[in-house]
Amino acid sequence: MIAGTAALLAVPALAQQSDWARLSNAAEPLDQLHAIRISKAGEVVFSNVFRGPAESRAVPIKSVSKTIVAALTGAAIDRGEVPDLNATIGNLAPRLIPDGADPRVSDITIGELVTMQAGLERTSGGNYGAWVASSNWVADALSRPFVTEPGARMLYSTGSFHVLGAVLAEVSGQSLLALARERLGRPLGIDVPAWTRDPQGRYLGGNEMALTLEGMIRFGEMYRQQGRFDGNQVLSADWVEASFKPQTRSPFSGLSYGLGWFLGRASGADFALARGYGGQIICVVPSRELTIAITSDPLRPARSEGYFGDLMRLIEDQILPIARNA
Repeated sequence: MIAGTAALLAVPALAQQSDWARLSNAAEPLDQLHAIRISKAGEVVFSNVFRGPAESRAVPIKSVSKTIVAALTGAAIDRGEVPDLNATIGNLAPRLIPDGADPRVSDITIGELVTMQAGLERTSGGNYGAWVASSNWVADALSRPFVTEPGARMLYSTGSFHVLGAVLAEVSGQSLLALARERLGRPLGIDVPAWTRDPQGRYLGGNEMALTLEGMIRFGEMYRQQGRFDGNQVLSADWVEASFKPQTRSPFSGLSYGLGWFLGRASGADFALARGYGGQIICVVPSRELTIAITSDPLRPARSEGYFGDLMRLIEDQILPIARNA
């Protein structure tokens, strides 16, 4: 018997039912795993809550939030609020730059923020606690020393995305929450709950957002369909295409990184991955017409050599082969 509160959907063939049951049995022992939902060609073919919150509840997606903010960057470019990825902080939002910042901060581009190649000392990892304890998160992030030249390499940092979110709010005249609800939530038909704000009242860019499993699927499906969802062009096809092109590489996982998405290849198919602490995942596999949403315990780490590796093996060894044959 398949575990969980929701099981197999839209799988009429007995052979397919057996395959998806095998996936459920393989996933069940992963005690950090909360739920998996899989959509193929726009139809949900598997949905199982193994433990944790009900599937209708919005849950923390952690750094999958970075991919949401990347999408909002594309929306701002589509609307002409940001000219292109070469636009700089100094040109778009100079008042965000604190007194005494390195003069090079002004020349950091939107592209360098969205690919986390700003060159500034990271605010993630061991630096995260002190950063969120500071009195001004944007100023703190932009006052950090340069540890490499902008554009040289990826430095995974929530601060880069928080600055990016602040820039988007500046150029649009709306909060990041309002942008998320208007430009993603409304066209996708999903709720975007309010989330953490910094001492200046800016919504945190790059962490602490929450979505339901279905919301995660719809966001991924929009990217799978070249920015379209339910007949509406939510993001331009050009933005989606650029998002799935490698711009840099993660020093931790080894995966390539585009515009807010980790990129790789498994089981003969290219995939794009939004990844959050604890094992929160949206995975889009365009050639298989596949979108996968995974939620996990947000309080336990999911390292590449640990639980996150288990999830990647589940995708590569179970989900992708089953979906190919379904």
